[in-house]
Amino acid sequence: MAEKKSLSRSLSARHVSMIAIGGTIGTGLFLGSGESIHKAGPFILVIYLITGFFVFLMMRALGELLLSDTDTIIFVDFIKKYLGERTGFIMGWTYWLGWLVIAMSELTAVGTYMQFWFPHVPAWIWELLFLGLLYLINIVAVSAFGETEFWFALIKIIAILAIIATAVIMLLFHVHTSQGAVRLSNLWRFGVSSGNNWQIIAAFQMAFFSFLGVEFVGVSAAETKDPLTNIPHSINSVIMRILIFYIGALMAIMVIQPWTDYNAGKSPFVQVFAGIGIKAAAGIINFVVLTAAASSLNSSLFTTGRMLFSLSKPKSYFAQLNKQAIPMRSITLSTCIVALVVFINYLFPEGAFKLITSVASAAFLIIYMFLMITHIKYRQSIDYQQSKQLFKLPGAPYTDYLTIIFMAIIFLILLFNPETTITTIITIVWFVIISLLSYSQVKS
Repeated sequence: MAEKKSLSRSLSARHVSMIAIGGTIGTGLFLGSGESIHKAGPFILVIYLITGFFVFLMMRALGELLLSDTDTIIFVDFIKKYLGERTGFIMGWTYWLGWLVIAMSELTAVGTYMQFWFPHVPAWIWELLFLGLLYLINIVAVSAFGETEFWFALIKIIAILAIIATAVIMLLFHVHTSQGAVRLSNLWRFGVSSGNNWQIIAAFQMAFFSFLGVEFVGVSAAETKDPLTNIPHSINSVIMRILIFYIGALMAIMVIQPWTDYNAGKSPFVQVFAGIGIKAAAGIINFVVLTAAASSLNSSLFTTGRMLFSLSKPKSYFAQLNKQAIPMRSITLSTCIVALVVFINYLFPEGAFKLITSVASAAFLIIYMFLMITHIKYRQSIDYQQSKQLFKLPGAPYTDYLTIIFMAIIFLILLFNPETTITTIITIVWFVIISLLSYSQVKS
């Protein structure tokens, strides 16, 4: 094992582009959008536009930080640099823990999805099989991880483009389905929202969580062949991906089938395929969401390995790379912790596990706010004054403050929404505990 030096730079431009796409398309769109449509109606398109705008500003701030020092291993290191060691400690370990929990939930989802085709095979067999396979991919070579994510993302893209193309064709030929005529007026002829103000407000949190993990392109920045070119391209294209893969996809399914006909408890993509007579709809979507879960799990192993490597003290056991410049020891420990979910699923009910996942989501919201605060501090530093790079957050620091305010509002929605109040309080308790722990672990 090599000492803590430089990570491998083996990700190509197409790898980084697909990683960025993979970070913005997940099970939140394929499965969670049904509830969003049910609560907000076509107004969900406006909600996604507003939320996507602030997510894009966050990504531009992240991109400016990453390109200010391309040797920095991970974006949390910028938090440590500009907000202090303790803040970096708190955000770093929270980020690592958050991705571990996400990995556990996605691994559980993989087992559930595989039982759709193999109901008599225990879920834990599929969980261990997928985890073992993705672990091997992550420790063999960074390029192997990038290639896997490329194909995972491609499957999701094809699924979304297929539904958009289907909607366009059905509109042009005035096709009728079991739910009536396919028409653009389906977007508004039954109203543009549910009329329930609180449900519309709550839809903002669901839209935001659909973008959870979009910052993953920043985690992969340290291993990009040409970060000065690839990172700006990937971040700038985020807004176009939001327009196509979120706005385009949701508009397509609401054009084909009136939004009032969607069941909140089921995937709207399954429902729209079934509505146009494709009997294999459930199997098709199950394959796509399986891919989305495996993609998220793959990204989680990549991220948690790099985070543990970054958080470890120099020359410590987990602060070393193998001959391929991969933090294999950190990935191995993270994978072993994720594997514990196989046993956790036997001991705890599903509801309790969803509670833990919600805590991770609230924690990410705080991390994103501190990322924006870090960018403000960077703009006030000598580093910014000496910087000559042109990739900057437009309108800063005002756009920084607006983004922080927007995220704080979503956090308050979480806090006062009865469904998420407990998880938000647990998140606050976690930050209090880790803050107290930082005093004994980090030198002043």
